[in-house]
Amino acid sequence: MVGKADTAFGTVYFCRALLYSPVMLHIVHHSDYVAPPPTRGSFAFDKYRLVMEAVKAASNDHIIHAPHAMEREWLEAVHDPAYVDQVLSSSVPPDKERRIGFPVSAEIAQRVRFTSGGTWLAAKLALEHGYAANSAGGSHHALADTGAGYCVFNDLAVSANRLIAEGDAARILILDLDVHQGDGTASLLAGRSDIMTVSVHAEKNFPVRKARSTIDIGLDDGTDDAQYLNILSRHLPAILDDFAPDLVLYQAGVDPHVDDRLGRLALTDQGIDARERYVIRQARNQNIPVASALGGGYGHDHIAVAKRHALSMLAMADENTRG
Repeated sequence: MVGKADTAFGTVYFCRALLYSPVMLHIVHHSDYVAPPPTRGSFAFDKYRLVMEAVKAASNDHIIHAPHAMEREWLEAVHDPAYVDQVLSSSVPPDKERRIGFPVSAEIAQRVRFTSGGTWLAAKLALEHGYAANSAGGSHHALADTGAGYCVFNDLAVSANRLIAEGDAARILILDLDVHQGDGTASLLAGRSDIMTVSVHAEKNFPVRKARSTIDIGLDDGTDDAQYLNILSRHLPAILDDFAPDLVLYQAGVDPHVDDRLGRLALTDQGIDARERYVIRQARNQNIPVASALGGGYGHDHIAVAKRHALSMLAMADENTRG
């Protein structure tokens, strides 16, 4: 680490290369992303520390940006204020905690404010640099009055709404390539003409009851690299042409991987690399910035999952520099 500087959006840590440095990755991370594990639940909270370790091991050329916590007013602009109060006061009812998948402690309440602020900051950085990543976020199952599926606040919907309200963008595409449908994002943003939601997911996977995104593309179990990329290439260019967004918020879940324990698809490491490069290339062809959020990735080998996430972000950053 060479130095740091405080900005209006957070603290910037400079981690420049001395050895090989082919990629400049602007990545948003905060120490509070790594909350103490709750007393129950199976979610791997150590993933966010391991992801940053994997990024540092793979590349010496990155800048870490530390976000501010998302202000309550912006959370309440998307979520039910009563639910926001439950989260921030650590008084989420047991039925909602069961739906989320873990109890919401004060530390986790603080964490989800920072991860939401992180996706917003990644978007601001993408508008400046073409691409930036949040090392957490992508909580696409959170609904207006409850969380679900390991998601507490929907950072994608909150950030998109704030970016438009503050005039940073007029039209935003939320591209969700997690293996699970982005049902919360679709529900929270339904009917908005200025935000388009696109979900490409395993049709037979969670959630059982799908919401209606602007465009939903349900994939068969076992869809492999070639099939996946063929489907993406048939749809994404036309979506970007027709909607002409000012920004893409990209839920870059790596759970379509063949080894993911909660996925049903069959992408390899090479397939995910090709997916990330294709998304960035298509957006760059039309001068559209991309901000990615981490999304899903699950497995018994937490280090392998963290590496998958790290390589995903580094592939996008590399492709962005080629633009």
